[in-house]
Amino acid sequence: MEPMQLVTLATLWSENSSTSQPFNPSESPDSTEWTMIQTIIPPYVFTLSLLGLLFNSFVLGVFVAHKDRLTIAEIYLSNLALADFILLCGLPFWAMNILNEFNWPYGDALCKIVNSIIIINFYTSIYTLVMISIDRYLALVKTMKARWLRRTRYAKVMCIMLWILGLLLSMPTMVHRKVMFIEEHGVTACILDYTNDSSWKLAHQILMNLAGFVFPVLVIVFSSGNIIKALAQRTESLGFHDTNDTKATVLVYAVTLLFLFCWSPFQVFTLLDILCDVKVLDETEWSHTLDIGGQVSVYLAFLNSTLNPLLYVFSGQYFRKKVSAIYRRTRYQRRGSDMTTYQRSFVSTYINRTEQIKPVVIF
Repeated sequence: MEPMQLVTLATLWSENSSTSQPFNPSESPDSTEWTMIQTIIPPYVFTLSLLGLLFNSFVLGVFVAHKDRLTIAEIYLSNLALADFILLCGLPFWAMNILNEFNWPYGDALCKIVNSIIIINFYTSIYTLVMISIDRYLALVKTMKARWLRRTRYAKVMCIMLWILGLLLSMPTMVHRKVMFIEEHGVTACILDYTNDSSWKLAHQILMNLAGFVFPVLVIVFSSGNIIKALAQRTESLGFHDTNDTKATVLVYAVTLLFLFCWSPFQVFTLLDILCDVKVLDETEWSHTLDIGGQVSVYLAFLNSTLNPLLYVFSGQYFRKKVSAIYRRTRYQRRGSDMTTYQRSFVSTYINRTEQIKPVVIF
């Protein structure tokens, strides 16, 4: 298959395009660029999925194994880990699709299920980050006024609502994802088919831009800015530098920067695609940039799901205490199970002799 055909299909398979995209063989992109994508992306996706699944499963395992009741922050963190875990489960299908030259071998049902699951967890992950930011805002800025809002029961209900929201926002993918034979490319691909109504594509992209990025970023930036301001005022009023406040400030900065770093390129290319659809930009001039940039940016965005456990959980001292407590408990249980028969016999004999001596002494 020619490089131009593969690049065009790469865009067809992404969430920002449809089968109505033009195909002009006279404008063939550099084959080196496609060779790099075909060589780098599949191993990158497999590595990303493996590490992300290990990190997020470890986080979920710690929360399940620890006996204490989960706090509000831990409820959101476990929901984030679950969403990232499920999202990463679908990425190997994308890698295999590229290796198979965009021939989808898994059937129409998996085409819809895999991609819908990815979009559901895409929205659930982002809005869980929003809820974590809001919870920090309530805890550090509105400490007394919002105490009644910060209850574990409300946090669990909110997590369920986030999954329902993700399900609703993924409806365009569920409806329009299908396996189709593309005659001009000679492949059977899993694509978004907007040929009957191209306005659905525009609505889907605007939804991805606004609901999937602009609104969450505004909330996260607002919460982060107020948290940093409150911590600075607290330091100034107390007259000394609190180490815990410094760690909280750094963590807030890290949360915002990681989110923007991973998702901004994808959303920028989505916006450019929208501008091409509404004829603000010349689609012919931008088609090559959107082909390559769309592929690279979408896989950069998924890096966020792998780094979330490191940023939100492993940097927290309470999580480390939970891991330490589980390790000590496991080690204690292992010691008890490793006790030899001779040791058990010795201890039993010592106890029995002690019980026999006691009546004699008393008498």
